[in-house]
Amino acid sequence: MSEELHLDTTLTKAEQYRQLLPQIEALTTGEPDLTANLANTAAALRQAFGFFWVGFYLVKDDELVLGPFQGPIACTRIRRGKGVCGASWERAATVLVPDVEQFPGHIACSSDSKSEIVVPVLKNGQVVAVLDVDSDQLNDFDHDDQQALEQLMPLVAGWF
Repeated sequence: MSEELHLDTTLTKAEQYRQLLPQIEALTTGEPDLTANLANTAAALRQAFGFFWVGFYLVKDDELVLGPFQGPIACTRIRRGKGVCGASWERAATVLVPDVEQFPGHIACSSDSKSEIVVPVLKNGQVVAVLDVDSDQLNDFDHDDQQALEQLMPLVAGWF
């Protein structure tokens, strides 16, 4: 596949995800490099939806360590259970936060971040990474985002 996305912004968000996910799969199929695949996935999600920040944190020992991302500079390391990313890792579940100011223990990597969704990447039942998506708008994520991003995670898990 060429390194170009074909996006129809007149579609609903759910339809845009249905259009995007196969393109991410085609873009990464046959590429064995984890960093390349994570980087292109973050770029595709940010390009498609204009999110403020999209990236991956990788589980390394007892921390999440910043991986490939798109957006402003970010926190480099996050402890298990800390912030939205650490909570997702600890729970092994998606955490959707409509207003990050209302999330106990939120880590403010950027004061511009207003809402967030974090989806764990599970490999053999263990969290190996999390996908973190931030918006500079309150309440920007919903069930459509959660469902589509969770649908993407088995593909991502296959790269580990």
